[in-house]
Amino acid sequence: MRKTFKYKAVINKATEANAIDWLYKCRTIYNLALEQKILLYKQHKVTISCYAQCKELVELKKQFPEFKVVGSQCLQDVLDRLDRGFKNFYRRFKSGKRETAGFPRFRGSSRFNSFSLKQTGWKLEGRYLYIRNVGRFKLFLSRPVEGEIKTVTIQKTPTGKWFVFFACDKVPVKEFPKTDKSVGIDVGIKSFLVDSDSNVVENPKFFRNSEKLLRRRQRRLSRRKKGSNGRKDARLLVAKAHEKVTNQRNDFLHKVANDYINQYKTISIENLKIQGLVKNSYLSKSISDASWGRFFNILSYKAECAGRTVIKVNPCNTSQNCSRCGEKVPKKLSVRIHNCPFCGLILDRDENASRNILALGQSVQASTLAMAGVA
Repeated sequence: MRKTFKYKAVINKATEANAIDWLYKCRTIYNLALEQKILLYKQHKVTISCYAQCKELVELKKQFPEFKVVGSQCLQDVLDRLDRGFKNFYRRFKSGKRETAGFPRFRGSSRFNSFSLKQTGWKLEGRYLYIRNVGRFKLFLSRPVEGEIKTVTIQKTPTGKWFVFFACDKVPVKEFPKTDKSVGIDVGIKSFLVDSDSNVVENPKFFRNSEKLLRRRQRRLSRRKKGSNGRKDARLLVAKAHEKVTNQRNDFLHKVANDYINQYKTISIENLKIQGLVKNSYLSKSISDASWGRFFNILSYKAECAGRTVIKVNPCNTSQNCSRCGEKVPKKLSVRIHNCPFCGLILDRDENASRNILALGQSVQASTLAMAGVA
């Protein structure tokens, strides 16, 4: 399994100017290739493949020598990125999601912030990364680079920071504590999650807590004249506030996921349709702030690396059914206590749901093993 290592980098002004120039040229290639695909289809009803566009790069460099400073693999990766965008668009379109299919669009200067290299054009020596025709990147090695490096990606954030990503194969497998414990997790808004072992993780509400600061900075940004230095400074302050919220949320989600991966072998979660849930105008901001989808993604890939199992179950009636007797006890969202009139079970609504999720996950796992002939 391929693993990515992310590091913050510091560069001098000359290297930064070269890197920004590469971003500009990569964005130009992306937009030109997109325009070529659109025009060919409109005029002749034909499509051009990524391979054909890559072959045209040789002639492009002859006519426009300024593109010679950019590595060939870097430009090929840009065309491959565009090709993946089209493939994803067609996949979503054919699956019936026509309104949200997401046709690839032209990229402005603020919407193209990274470029990648593969086997050549770069060299890593200790904490320094050298890229041909760009310069030297000094890395903050918070952890060592492991495995065989396949791709190197340079990214610039909206706040002007630079990061380097190493995608590596053959990464040594990390050993985790041996355990046979299973758990069910119910995510929510009041509490971020409640599990079947009665553990509660409070919702930090990072975006909600930053709304006052964001409101002031966004109001200041809207008052600045477009194109002025004051507007650039105001935009940077808004970007920094959003970046802090993102960093806080990612740190929190990774720590919670690590705790469960270390303690449990099998983790059962709900297969939530989050895109449908955020259509609720009263809860959409709170649901987005909680980032359940990102948490489930982090939990899933960490479980795959650790040899753990994440089971997604149908969320239907997990909050309504009694976890002891199985009878349905209808209740509104405002009712936070599960009180079963059939068996007398009284406990928190979310904990009751997490126990139901655990039971469903165990039944799914048992049926899967039976079909495989293991049990």
